[in-house]
Amino acid sequence: MPYYPEKKPDIPEETKQEARTTEKRRKLLRVSLAVVSCLLIAYGGIRLIVYISELAASRQTSRELQKINDLAESGTDFPLPAETVSPPPVLPSAPAAAGQELQDTETLPPVIEADDGVLRPVPYPDNPKLVISERFLSLRRKGEYIVGWISFDQVDEAVAQKDNTYFMNHDALGKRNSNGAIFLDEDVRLLSTRPYTLFLYGHNMKSGNMFGRLKKYKENTYFYQHRIITFDTMYEEGQYAVFAVMEMNTVPGTGQWYDLWSLNTDSSADREKAIRTLEGRSAIRSMLDVQADDQLLLLTTCLDGETERLVVAARRLRNDETADKLTLRLEQ
Repeated sequence: MPYYPEKKPDIPEETKQEARTTEKRRKLLRVSLAVVSCLLIAYGGIRLIVYISELAASRQTSRELQKINDLAESGTDFPLPAETVSPPPVLPSAPAAAGQELQDTETLPPVIEADDGVLRPVPYPDNPKLVISERFLSLRRKGEYIVGWISFDQVDEAVAQKDNTYFMNHDALGKRNSNGAIFLDEDVRLLSTRPYTLFLYGHNMKSGNMFGRLKKYKENTYFYQHRIITFDTMYEEGQYAVFAVMEMNTVPGTGQWYDLWSLNTDSSADREKAIRTLEGRSAIRSMLDVQADDQLLLLTTCLDGETERLVVAARRLRNDETADKLTLRLEQ
């Protein structure tokens, strides 16, 4: 008996149209996904190029300033372009230039003898007339907002001061750069007397740029190998010994909240309490003696969360101390 192929069932036209529509949608979706993928790859490539470019520019600025700093420290005059050799603009915290003393008609704020329990102002011991060093005059001719210089491990950077937003996306010379610059808090006044607390901020860059290396202080070995931080201002040089590293939250009421500005009080008792709290929350146990009347240096950078911060705290070396011989506290 001959074989007769079965007849294909008749498919309604509506079903055929629906199938064609579905296939078109699938093709459109595949094309859209391909386009989006290409755009994301292109965007990522552009971001990578910008990141590398800005990192290179940031490091170039650092090298330029390091060269000026090194030459100035060695006493060598740095050849500056003609347009930059005029006297640098003077910030409110910089009343005198190198070699210039305040006129007899000008008087420094008096050192107020405070009542017991109140921290009194401390003039700069070796620079009571607030003379800006030649080194910082050279740096400020290049970058008008430079007020300090910080060095530790592989960090060797100028410190600027203007406000608390500008240097988030500008380098120390004022050039726009996402690496930003290390900067001194706008409310810290270098003028007239030595601040009891210096607050410095910088980005936590994955490249290690700026304050990208601070997180290493949570490692015991690194903590002690790089314990000494050098921070010089226009008015004096200084070395600081790290005594605490702490993760904190900036939102009051949260478990990790810590009020950094409690360290800026002029109450000796309140400041000592704030120091003890900071020591108690440190990831590394340190026996360094820290008292309410010590000058503190706080290096602060961001962590993963928007309100999370990492703080590395150091105190200024005392007159009878060296980097190899620090004063330790006695256990109670």
